[in-house]
Amino acid sequence: MAKKKKPSAGNGTGQALVIVESPAKAKTIAKYLGKGFIVEASIGHVRDLPQGAKQIPAKYKKESWSNLGVNVDDKFKPIYVVPPGKTKHIALLKEQLKKSDALYLATDEDREGEAISWHL
Repeated sequence: MAKKKKPSAGNGTGQALVIVESPAKAKTIAKYLGKGFIVEASIGHVRDLPQGAKQIPAKYKKESWSNLGVNVDDKFKPIYVVPPGKTKHIALLKEQLKKSDALYLATDEDREGEAISWHL
């Protein structure tokens, strides 16, 4: 008896989303990859430590360590927030992902690139 194949997790478009760090890289890589790929840029980091009191989530504001953006009482767990101005771009990336069958994170091979991919 033959096994049934499970349906793919994608939506059947046959397209893959490739996310790189910069718009210039996205433009160049898109030329090489061609039709089956949507190439977008993360435009740097999509999450970061809070840059001020306004960015600290309400549930942490009363904590003594909240102004650091890192919970020094719990193994130095960071508080990550979406930087101002990135919300719309993240929504765009999510929409592109919905149109794709695969996702490739093609950030730089350094610690910063690794962090960007992890947050994506």
